[in-house]
Amino acid sequence: MLFKLSLSNVRRSMRDYAIYFFTLMIGVSVFYVFNAIGGQAAALRMSDSQYEMIQVLDTVISGTSVFVAGVLGLLIVYASRFLMKRRSREFALYMTLGMSKRKISAILLVETVIIGIGSLFIGLLIGIGISQLMSAVVANMFEVDMSSYKFTVSGGAIVKTIVYFAVIYLVAMAFNSFVVTRMKLINLMQSGKRSEQIKLKSPVLCVIVFIAAAVILGLCYYQVGWNSRNITRTAAIANIAAGSAATFLVFWSVSGMLLRVFMLMKNTYHKNLNAFTFRQLSSKVNTMVFSMTVICIMLFVTICTLSSAFSIRNSMNNNLDELCPVDCEIVLSYDTEKPMQYADIQEMYTANGYDITEDFSDYVNFTDYGDTGFTFKDSLGEYYDEVARQYSFLIYDAPEQIVKLSDYNALMELYGRKTYTLADDEYILFCNFTTMKNIRNKGLETDSTHTIFGHTLDSKYPTCQDGFIDISTEHINAGLFVVPDSVVDEGAAHEEYFIGEYASKDKEAAEETVSDKFDAVQRAAADSSDNESNITGIFTTTKLEIKEAAVGLGAIVAFLGLYIGLVFLIACGAILALKELSDSVDSIGRYEMLRKIGADENDISRSLFRQTGIFFLLPLIVAAIHSVFGMKYLIFFLEVFGTENIGSSVGLTLSTLLLIYGGYFLVTYFSSKSIIKGRR
Repeated sequence: MLFKLSLSNVRRSMRDYAIYFFTLMIGVSVFYVFNAIGGQAAALRMSDSQYEMIQVLDTVISGTSVFVAGVLGLLIVYASRFLMKRRSREFALYMTLGMSKRKISAILLVETVIIGIGSLFIGLLIGIGISQLMSAVVANMFEVDMSSYKFTVSGGAIVKTIVYFAVIYLVAMAFNSFVVTRMKLINLMQSGKRSEQIKLKSPVLCVIVFIAAAVILGLCYYQVGWNSRNITRTAAIANIAAGSAATFLVFWSVSGMLLRVFMLMKNTYHKNLNAFTFRQLSSKVNTMVFSMTVICIMLFVTICTLSSAFSIRNSMNNNLDELCPVDCEIVLSYDTEKPMQYADIQEMYTANGYDITEDFSDYVNFTDYGDTGFTFKDSLGEYYDEVARQYSFLIYDAPEQIVKLSDYNALMELYGRKTYTLADDEYILFCNFTTMKNIRNKGLETDSTHTIFGHTLDSKYPTCQDGFIDISTEHINAGLFVVPDSVVDEGAAHEEYFIGEYASKDKEAAEETVSDKFDAVQRAAADSSDNESNITGIFTTTKLEIKEAAVGLGAIVAFLGLYIGLVFLIACGAILALKELSDSVDSIGRYEMLRKIGADENDISRSLFRQTGIFFLLPLIVAAIHSVFGMKYLIFFLEVFGTENIGSSVGLTLSTLLLIYGGYFLVTYFSSKSIIKGRR
């Protein structure tokens, strides 16, 4: 009997459960899709290093899934609260007819299980379908072959989804049972006759609180936007806490001022159904201050997370061609104060039975130098004191990196970049790390004349030039001085570079050969090194390694950002939708009254559209303002990856936001429109 009644209730209330069911279904599918990435990747042709990256991604997503499950759990509990409120009259009827609270709990339990199983089953089916498309995304991000791909279903992801979903639902069912035990018949019977109590707030107090909140936010914006380099971890946490509290105060004060401000605009307020619209909207915001704050913060995190993730991924991929133009770099570092064991890298290889040059079609072998009398501090001149105050963590007594002009030009010809000329008394400062470039440029403005190896040289250019030596996917050159060959003291050598392009077109085979030789030479150097050896280390970097690492890291960041972003967007949209739908049901009588007094149906629809639109826009607008300054803070950390293309990342984020958040808005509006027409 209880089962038939529960099944009948579910069928009868499908319109009420639509958003709830849709949200659960999407949540399950997203949960499965991201947890199935490891299984999908197993069907692709990947190298060992790429598969290791996939395993790292799978581990990170598994850990993040615990957090995601918590968010979905809170969402389900929140949704259950609104849905139970909607059914107050129904529960009152059950209790009036003599049904015990235990049986009402049993009915709710069965209904919850039916909805849960349905959303879980359909969500998994959708997730399995989407995960096949995700395989193409994985293949694209990791740039692997899909020719051997076949349809796969991740049993591990299904089990994980079911387990997490079951735990979440047990919490929701316990919450429902707790609420039922505390229900009183008189409250249930009167629920349709009374609205949520709204305490009128003093307009003067609201204005004072709003100004105070704006001042706090302004200070936080200044700290993260213009003083980010001096913010410690403790200060960052304090700014986050202050910003969150100020956001709550903004919504609290706005909820008290909103209606009064509109009432002062008499021409607008009394036009059409605006008086009704603004009163309805004010009521919603008043009862959602804390929820609005949480939604705003979640939207802020979503915008920043997605924009940063896409920016890092795009920048790292784009930087490969610019910053990694050749196949291999080998660096030998040594101590010039000790006896020279080998004259150069080529001799070191020859001594171990190898010819380093035979595997390269083109290469450059050169040395960089360091003058102990010309440090980072010396290069800044009078600007040093100001820099030291702002950047106390920098190392100022390290000698600057110096390269001969002929060596630098030879390397640039290999890289396919611009070459330079110098007079005997000139130098050029190269830098591509944005923060350091700004510091260097200020230093050049203050003092552009320096003494290097006993020669007085002046900067050829008033600012740093864009350039680098090491191959990479990040802008990591913090400063490189290129000087005339005659200036350099050969006894001040610091590191030797061998940078070249593989001779073979089969890059992977060539890299394996070069790597085997390098490993043998490195082992020999380690075995023969002693206290008299001048060798302090030998290192290698290859384009294939950099590419796989960059692609893997970019994919991990992108997937993680997308995972968190999608879940947060779903949660924000669902919370607002449930509140709006619940208010629409409570306001059916009000809309009927409007029709009785002759209100046009188009005006009623416009009123509902404006209410829903402003309700969805309020937290989004505040989140967007937060994000402008939040992204300014994040750009400081993203400079090493390059932030030139961050605009496209923001555009992609806004598209995702529009698709999901905007989709919830449209579904909510049309569902609410259907609800208020229900009794016509």
